[in-house]
Amino acid sequence: MRLLSLVIPVYNEEDSLRELAAQIRIALDTNHASFETIFVDDGSRDGSWTVIEELQQADPRFRGVRFRRNFGKAAALSEGFSRAKGDRIATLDADLQDDPSEIPPMLALTEGQNSLDLVSGWKKIRNDPWHKVFPSRVFNSLVSYMTGVSLHDHNCGLKVYKTEVVREVSLYGELHRFIPVLASYRGFKVGEKVIAHRARKFGHSKFGANRFLRGFLDLMTVSFMTRYSQRPQHFLGAIGLICFLGGFAGLSYLGVTWILRLWWPESFLPLHERPMLIYALGAVLLGAQSLAIGFLAEMITASRFSHAQKPSVRETTPE
Repeated sequence: MRLLSLVIPVYNEEDSLRELAAQIRIALDTNHASFETIFVDDGSRDGSWTVIEELQQADPRFRGVRFRRNFGKAAALSEGFSRAKGDRIATLDADLQDDPSEIPPMLALTEGQNSLDLVSGWKKIRNDPWHKVFPSRVFNSLVSYMTGVSLHDHNCGLKVYKTEVVREVSLYGELHRFIPVLASYRGFKVGEKVIAHRARKFGHSKFGANRFLRGFLDLMTVSFMTRYSQRPQHFLGAIGLICFLGGFAGLSYLGVTWILRLWWPESFLPLHERPMLIYALGAVLLGAQSLAIGFLAEMITASRFSHAQKPSVRETTPE
């Protein structure tokens, strides 16, 4: 029987943890699943850690790790992934909005010949205020369009992975929103399943409106990483060449008009009175800088080619 590892980030969820643990037992014991649960206390300021210790004493299938301060969800997930022992890993939020009974059918999608490597939940009907739902849908559409990974709910906390996925995907900052994109970039097969979404029972959301601005900036980072992390000059060099050639064409035109002004001074303004001179010089300088930065980025990429950037190997024949 496969071992399933549940990784659950926790931040000030004291009231929900006992009920969540009970729901996990019911959902997985009913399906005869062998599991472990890793609660990652991300610097909670309430009694969350005390509850985690109580759960571990009552049932050794529940254990926890506690951060000294709040490091963010990506750090919590990375820590949980590093401690997981199962060959399947599920993540869910600790606020009871994710239903643990959805895990077994998602887990089934990772089995078989045409299995998925990552199954992301899709909260098709959300029990959240409209001011959270609408921006989230716009953001998900933008992520799908910019990355080519077509999911309805990239940021859903309920996901099921084959363990090799989390071993190859590196998380930092707030890149947990883009795990399906990063996994797809590594060649893993990503899909989704409609799941039930429940209204928040305790507390309030830990995320404010500024997360959408941060999310857009992270999207730009991920888009660059997945397309140009091993060939940065293709991006920076393209910008540099366009700017440099545009600026050079502008300066060439100004040079021709400067010569023509020697014969027809009334037809052309002096160079120092023409705004194009400033724009053309700026474009040439910007182009040269972009090309130079691109070459430096290529040198850094070549000298620091890491395991995470190497091709993802599915399997090998016996040696």
